[in-house]
Amino acid sequence: MSMGFSDLSLGRRDLTRLATGVVTALGSVAVLGRADAATHRLRRHADGVDALDLPLGGVVLSARTAGGFRTRVIETTRFSVFGVTWRTGDGEVRARWRRQGGEWTEWRQLPRLDHGPDPDSDEGARARRATDLVWTGASDAVQIEVTGDQRDPVVALLHPRRRPADRRVSEHLAPPDDEATSRALGVVPMPALLYRKAWAPDPRLRNGRPSYNDRIRQVHLHHTVSSNDYGRAEVPGMIRAMYRYHTGSLGWSDIGYNFLVDRFGRLWEGRAGGPRQAVHGAHTLGFNHASVGIAAIGNFETGHVSKPMRRAIVRAAAWKLDAGDGHPRRTIWIRSGGSDRYRDGRLVELPTIDGHRDTNETACPGQHLYDVLPSVRRRTARRMREFRRG
Repeated sequence: MSMGFSDLSLGRRDLTRLATGVVTALGSVAVLGRADAATHRLRRHADGVDALDLPLGGVVLSARTAGGFRTRVIETTRFSVFGVTWRTGDGEVRARWRRQGGEWTEWRQLPRLDHGPDPDSDEGARARRATDLVWTGASDAVQIEVTGDQRDPVVALLHPRRRPADRRVSEHLAPPDDEATSRALGVVPMPALLYRKAWAPDPRLRNGRPSYNDRIRQVHLHHTVSSNDYGRAEVPGMIRAMYRYHTGSLGWSDIGYNFLVDRFGRLWEGRAGGPRQAVHGAHTLGFNHASVGIAAIGNFETGHVSKPMRRAIVRAAAWKLDAGDGHPRRTIWIRSGGSDRYRDGRLVELPTIDGHRDTNETACPGQHLYDVLPSVRRRTARRMREFRRG
């Protein structure tokens, strides 16, 4: 498939032109040749996630344009999720990949990562720009096209493996607060929660201590754009893959989301710092400073929200908003810290429970999840009234 590109027959003069053109995007001179014959091997890690960060400046090119480049096919050992990161600059990234069995996908534009740490924080200062993770299923080759002035682009390839402990996550389940006691106190109880130990993040990947918000005024809902037919024992590995991408590839201090919810209705603790605390996350660029981020595991552009997942979202939202005296069916005025939709310092009126697309230029949390937000707000308000009455 040519996609408007021409193949290169490179001589000395071509190399000179390339060094002054495409190399600006690569950040280093690429090795050029007829094919990338090597098989790039993902490294096995003790946390059960095979991973490889491969600088694209060292990958053979097949074609170039005035504003970018395309790699040759990158042969790899098995991966099932990937993203592309870069140090500075801006532009678009497209890719295609080969699923195990030999079938190639069409070329697809990769979604831009539009959540992350606050730009003026230590975490934000060291963060790389990136695409969001793309979940591919078992694959063994990829080809990347970069258009723009991205500097030092890297493809991050990941493959989460199941570990024996992933079938015993209930050992790290915190039972819900006693409802009778909560009613007597007039507070919404913490729902059943799987602690971080249940998905076993590698602590060596963390960089920095948790920070905290003064209060929780909003709940931002996301989706992870992963598959919708995963099994129970696959979830810990999926979360570990997100964590490794956020920390090892992007340079964040921890996974960005405060909580994650799977299709079985299980609530997972995400970012460290204590689930009862107002932990400052990296989930909604420009709006992390007074909110909690909940990620629904799945792709809700294509899939529907299960009843157990919706119930878990409602219980988590009611619990966190109650602690911050929030009102789930109202809007609030909040000042943006700077996003691709609202400039730094702008005062914005937003729903107390919103979707990621309300704050950033993104399709997240997927149309089907976005469509159920009115129901989520009503049910959250009902649960809060139930316990506040005592």
